[in-house]
Amino acid sequence: MNQFRSGWVAVLGRPNTGKSTLVNRLAGAHVSITSRRPQTTRFRILGVHTRPDAQIVYVDTPGLHPPAGRTLSRYMNRVATGSLEGVHAAVLVIDASGWKADDDYPLEQVRNAGCPVVLAINKIDRLHRRGELLPLIESCARRHEFAAVVPISALKDENLDALERALLPFLPVQPALYPPDTLTDKSERFLAAEFIREQIFRSVGQEVPYDTAVHVERFRRQRGGVHIEATIVVTKEGQKAILIGKGGAQMKQIGQRARLAMQTLFGFPVHLNLWVKVRRGWADSARELRSLGYAEDA
Repeated sequence: MNQFRSGWVAVLGRPNTGKSTLVNRLAGAHVSITSRRPQTTRFRILGVHTRPDAQIVYVDTPGLHPPAGRTLSRYMNRVATGSLEGVHAAVLVIDASGWKADDDYPLEQVRNAGCPVVLAINKIDRLHRRGELLPLIESCARRHEFAAVVPISALKDENLDALERALLPFLPVQPALYPPDTLTDKSERFLAAEFIREQIFRSVGQEVPYDTAVHVERFRRQRGGVHIEATIVVTKEGQKAILIGKGGAQMKQIGQRARLAMQTLFGFPVHLNLWVKVRRGWADSARELRSLGYAEDA
């Protein structure tokens, strides 16, 4: 009889390899926000998948890149590298277009962590010829002693069970770490802010999403649902105008889409009010970052 296993698995890689989409698919719920733009993820977020034989706690992380730039960027890198502490295994995610120079830095971090690493080659649904996979797998396998190299498509749910089977031997035999119905460690209040930020990334171009933060001012449960009031913080007056849009149309669209995403995950009606506020230099201020929910050591 197989014994039940449970443990922690960090999911890492350079920006825009599909890590959050992968964690959402494995957890079976939209717990980590996604967009087509790199560096959408800023926080450490757990996606919990409970199977009959195991519970795998996936740790989604911001995209790893050499430390530089704003205080916010350095904070995100520390979140990603710190997520390797205490995990039983790691999944290093690249995409099927091939190994890039920017993949070297995440590989260096997982090497330093010393944990077993499974390489996931994501986005294989974009390949014109599957025959391209074998030479890519062979080339990647020479870069590190990976526990396994698994081609996947997170978007199409392809080969994800094979990825989990490669991870299971590294999890200790022990009871589940969370109740079986747990999907994530984050509160509904936190997820509400993230769903708003997700729609900003999906709706607004240029640099605006990267200069944006969301703070939930009020999260009040009431009969039949929840009432949420949130402030979107930007660095410039021009960004505020872009977010609001002509006649408030852009803000209305962001709010509607975020509200629907919340209702799908929460399972109850959501009433959402949004405001936009300019706070110059917030992404370079440790004090401002703390006030907006980022780590104390930002």
